[in-house]
Amino acid sequence: MYAVIRVCASYLGYNADKIELGGMLSTTLSLVVVALVFALIWEGVNFILETLMSRSEKLNNSRFQTITPIIRNILLFALSLLSIMVVLSELGINIVPLLAGAGVLGIAIGFGAQTLVKDFLTGLVIIFEDVIQIGDVIQLGDKFGLVEKITLRKIQLRDLDGKVHTIPFGEVTIVSNLTKDYSFYLFDIGVAYRENTDEVIEVLKEIDEEMRADPDFGELILEPLEVFGVDKFDDSAVVIKARIKTKPIQQWNVGREFNRRIKHAFDARNIEIPFPHTTLYFGEGKDGTSPAANVRMMNKGQASNDAATRPQVASKTGISRSAVQDDDLSAGADSSDSGDN
Repeated sequence: MYAVIRVCASYLGYNADKIELGGMLSTTLSLVVVALVFALIWEGVNFILETLMSRSEKLNNSRFQTITPIIRNILLFALSLLSIMVVLSELGINIVPLLAGAGVLGIAIGFGAQTLVKDFLTGLVIIFEDVIQIGDVIQLGDKFGLVEKITLRKIQLRDLDGKVHTIPFGEVTIVSNLTKDYSFYLFDIGVAYRENTDEVIEVLKEIDEEMRADPDFGELILEPLEVFGVDKFDDSAVVIKARIKTKPIQQWNVGREFNRRIKHAFDARNIEIPFPHTTLYFGEGKDGTSPAANVRMMNKGQASNDAATRPQVASKTGISRSAVQDDDLSAGADSSDSGDN
């Protein structure tokens, strides 16, 4: 390419000298030719890349959409460098010493900008090994989001809040790709201890069959539901673990709909989904009976006045706050007993 530009420029320069238009005009024409050839080559390359890019978008080829902008930048840099070399040569400047000096300068810059070099090298490895693509959902460290842009030096993620995180490749140590080739949605379904786990598993399989027969969700599901069985025993629930395989980035849509149908199916069959309960224990007497509890409903004003008054009463009488509360509770219980009598 360098030779083509150089020959074209020299040819027109030779013709300009031949018709005696002067050395300055010859150089000017050569520079114009260099600019025109550079522009034509770049437009041709750009047209080819744009055509391939549009086709890849129609085919949903994320791999090509990721690499094409990087190839464009590399070619633009190479063509610009070649054009500068030709221009300097036409101006009568010996470019050999410049190239040698540029090599030394590049080494110096490499030592001084090791972080930048590390970003580029890591970016090349990650991109050309097809670790991530534009449109993937990934996690880099504590950052999680959709890949929107990839360059040789950095990657941009947009999270659910709409925030864009720009991360240099040099800081990337572990890449977790949640949408590579296919995706999984993991279920941890808790049911009450009294429920029949076999019945619960059958309900899950029925929901899976309904989902795969649904025209809106069936094409998103790649394989039937995989039920691992009873996974663990929690404090208030028996946990059944399962997972479903979907197309990339569709696991959340399928999983949310699956959860909605689980709730409806469990309600229809009276299968209990446990939730945290709080049990108050008031003790037990020697005769096996529990003392009565006096529960008083107070508004916020009464509650704050009562909370402010009790410490004052306790300090004057020398009785602790806990003792005052216990006496109140006992008094309430006695009054309740007398009322019952």
